[in-house]
Amino acid sequence: MRRLWTTLTLGLALALPIVAQEAKPAPAPEDPYLWLEEVTGEKALDWVKARNAESGKELAGVATFEPLKADLLKIMDSKERIPFVSKQGPFYYNLWKDAQSPRGIWRRTTLEEYRKPEPKWDVILDVDALGKAEQENWVWGGAQILKVGGYRYALVSLSRGGADAHVVREFDLQTRSFVKGGFELPEAKGQLSWIDHNHVYVATDFGPGSLTTSGYARIVKRWTRGTPLAAADVIFEGKATDMSVGAGYDDTKGFERHFVHRTPAFYKGELFLLGKDGKLQKVDVPEDASARPHREWLMITPRSAWTVGGKTYAAGSLLVARFDNYMKGKRELTVLFEPTAHTSLAGSSWTRHHLILNVLEDVKNTLTILTPGKQGWNRQPLAGAPGFATVSAGGVDSDENDDYFMTTSGYLTPTTLLHGTIGKAPEKLKELPAFFDASGLEVSQHFATSKDGTKVPYFQIARKGLKLDGTNPTLLYGYGGFEISLTPGYNPNTGRAWLSQGGVYVVANIRGGGEYGPRWHQAALKSKRHRAYEDFAAVAEDLIARKVTTPKHLGTQGGSNGGLLMGNMITLYPQLFGAVVCQVPLLDMKRYSHLLAGASWMAEYGDPDKAEEWAYIQTFSPYQNVKADAKYPPVLFTTSTRDDRVHPGHARKMMAKMKDLGFDVRSYENIEGGHGGAANNAQAAHMSALAYTFLWQRLK
Repeated sequence: MRRLWTTLTLGLALALPIVAQEAKPAPAPEDPYLWLEEVTGEKALDWVKARNAESGKELAGVATFEPLKADLLKIMDSKERIPFVSKQGPFYYNLWKDAQSPRGIWRRTTLEEYRKPEPKWDVILDVDALGKAEQENWVWGGAQILKVGGYRYALVSLSRGGADAHVVREFDLQTRSFVKGGFELPEAKGQLSWIDHNHVYVATDFGPGSLTTSGYARIVKRWTRGTPLAAADVIFEGKATDMSVGAGYDDTKGFERHFVHRTPAFYKGELFLLGKDGKLQKVDVPEDASARPHREWLMITPRSAWTVGGKTYAAGSLLVARFDNYMKGKRELTVLFEPTAHTSLAGSSWTRHHLILNVLEDVKNTLTILTPGKQGWNRQPLAGAPGFATVSAGGVDSDENDDYFMTTSGYLTPTTLLHGTIGKAPEKLKELPAFFDASGLEVSQHFATSKDGTKVPYFQIARKGLKLDGTNPTLLYGYGGFEISLTPGYNPNTGRAWLSQGGVYVVANIRGGGEYGPRWHQAALKSKRHRAYEDFAAVAEDLIARKVTTPKHLGTQGGSNGGLLMGNMITLYPQLFGAVVCQVPLLDMKRYSHLLAGASWMAEYGDPDKAEEWAYIQTFSPYQNVKADAKYPPVLFTTSTRDDRVHPGHARKMMAKMKDLGFDVRSYENIEGGHGGAANNAQAAHMSALAYTFLWQRLK
């Protein structure tokens, strides 16, 4: 069941893998930096290399840079890290990277071995060795193992340099080799998923007309082993204006079902049950609701108030119905969770007989066990970690047992992995060591008041008894988009590079995120986007008002949608910051929808090609809002040439424009790395060291 819903995820955020392709619309003649959008153009890459050399000389040449980079790499390569696993059949699988295996080894073990401090691992595939043998810079993209046939065959995804585009190849776990003549999908941003040993669902680029305007697959097919891809049978075709389509097979014993999904736009989706006769029956829920079948149940989460069966259900609720009854037209829904002004649904996960419900209350987790019975759903608390920590729990194998993994992680509390069975106390399996000295530090939660009066929570990590004199170097982090919540978590890199050096670290839970459910996200959509930026500025102003810091000592950092946030801090609130790190960002909001996966995010930002929408989009488009006579804080832009999700042209053009106007800017572009910015730990350590070195230079 887990496999199906990995395949059928409808709400792909900007920070998650996006299936898209670069479009080349007619250029805007007024843009003198358009040539920097030529990702691998010789002139553009020469410019990139020149900027990298300048930034390297300025930042990597600092005496503290190499020691910091070495420490960060040591943390990332540490053998004491928790090897998180997922269960497939009798084995527990893990992808492990370290100094000896920078690209990673795919390996497995048993639960008995995994309980040991140093488990014995069975290596299935060495990605570094494969890349060397095939002379490719392969980066692991995941694997889907087929249950039928004893979990012997897998569909392995690999990308070149960490891009979203993947090659998918069938792999034999018994012989530890790729299957000659097996299923193989050429490099594309597509989907390949098992039905049975001889059939798969495939949604990819089948040629002209097979993609949506967002660059996603428009057609999904059923492909039979031994036949050419071109001969695969069409199962479903979406519209050219859709975002994507796909299909998946639920292999749960006794509940085997085929599903097709269509995504007209972000936050909208349709799910269909595919019958043996090839006909589709729609799972009739609102277009902006998520529908998740599980065994005999149908889980529904509406994103707006939904009136059905004479009752109205709140946005962000979790509802459940009997699947078969619902498909027959009955609308007998049970409310498992209803949000309040302070709570939201963080997630839910099934074990064999129970549902683990995870609720956020003012950005703190509470876990509850729900058990269906003749008298309704029984509720019992599942003990978690107290205080400012993120707690999550998920079923290990919902087809087989009631085991679960629980993780706890706090800003100052190393991540812990526990294993339990519903009804019994969990046992600690693994614990991350303390990678930095947290003694003398404390976490506190505060609330800033935004421009419209909304209370915005934020976490502050600082020394106990912090002197409130405005001199503390402070780093403010945020995201604010796509209903993604920023919850507490152990980040040894920030601990080593910032907190242990005496810095204050702050995380803002601004609107646009999911900390208070759909309403928190929807409050900052499209024409209301400025609320996210007003919230972030309010947190900065609150830090200054509380005398934690001053603009001279206040820096800020964010990436992807958070990079757009940073761009707007630069252009709209420059007086609040002493330094800005803007990572893999969106910045040119006039052209974003024509670059790579950009068209799929118009539900978040709007359509710049519509005059009435560009009227408000242009007010938060940093690239268009740079002014020659303004005063901007020093900026570091970072991106990746291999980022085929958010176009590197955003960072390149903003850097070039600001540099030519004489502002204090620098940039660094990693040639590999995809949207994550780095393809291995060494690259990640280098990029992090550049950012922290820049921040310390400017804020201390």
